[in-house]
Amino acid sequence: QFKSMCRALFRHCNFKNASSVRHIDLNCPPTTPRPVARARTPSPRSPMSTPLLWTLPITVIFAREFIEAFVIVGNYRTIVTTSSWDEDRKRAGLRTISIAFAIAFAIAFVMILITACVLGAAQSQVDPEVVELIEGVSKIVAAFAIATLSLKVPKWLGIYASKSKKMEAVKESLDTLTLSELRFNVAWNIWREMAEIGIFLIPSFLSTEGTAIPLSALSGVAVAIIVGGLLYVANTRIKDRRLLAAFMATVVGLLAAGLFSGGCHEFEEVLGETPVVYRMSAGWSHSKFPMVIIKPFGFSDHPTQLSLSAFYLFGLTLILLHVVQWYRAKRAAAKAEVDALGVKSPAVVAV
Repeated sequence: QFKSMCRALFRHCNFKNASSVRHIDLNCPPTTPRPVARARTPSPRSPMSTPLLWTLPITVIFAREFIEAFVIVGNYRTIVTTSSWDEDRKRAGLRTISIAFAIAFAIAFVMILITACVLGAAQSQVDPEVVELIEGVSKIVAAFAIATLSLKVPKWLGIYASKSKKMEAVKESLDTLTLSELRFNVAWNIWREMAEIGIFLIPSFLSTEGTAIPLSALSGVAVAIIVGGLLYVANTRIKDRRLLAAFMATVVGLLAAGLFSGGCHEFEEVLGETPVVYRMSAGWSHSKFPMVIIKPFGFSDHPTQLSLSAFYLFGLTLILLHVVQWYRAKRAAAKAEVDALGVKSPAVVAV
């Protein structure tokens, strides 16, 4: 009986080798298995979190620059096709434009790739809070990029009078323009637009958004192709383009204001949030369908004072810039009409 009691006591106290134990504490409490430590779950905003595959700011940057590039190429192709050149020279000119576009794009792509590798190597040493600030800068840069696109869409559709001095110079010197000069002009303008992508992506290279560049770039190019197609159809088949210009400028402007507001909120998450203005019910959550669709346009179910003020301030400033451009276009149209009649405008007489 004594031996069986000792064995039961040893089992109770969880001793593995009873023969090596010489002193027995009869008050030994029952041992419980030690809880297994859970693996540390990385924060969603931590560099250890799952890599991002797509982001809106990067998509916007690529879309904006490729739309600019497509417009430039389209302008040069229009100049060549409507020129007095013979058919052989026109074909050579169009081929030169295509080759210049490809070469400039390839050179800019290699430069962006080198920049990404250099800055990506330093990304792992950046503090998480600094990464979050960089992401805020990325959104603000994208906001300004897309805001300029909102201002240029009415120009491309012919609503705001816009005559590019460079394009006018090309038209005037078209008879003496060589293919080498045409190649340089196209390549320089395309390289400049593509190189701007690398500059705008510097914050992304230093943050956790680097992994999202490939898919975001593809989606941005797809958006640029769609918008470029709409601009082409509008300029060739639609007579009254005012409604289309207003719609596209409004949508793009709201997207710019939303990105600017989101970038300011990124700063708040690091430096301290301002008070929340209002809170909406759970059915209006900006992280759930369907309200998540309009989140990029500035919607939030609990906006802070800074994010809400940034949205309206940016939006009102953009509206003011549109009004200024519309007023200038109206004055330019009136002056052109007066000049066409051969009468000097009052402003010219006063001078």
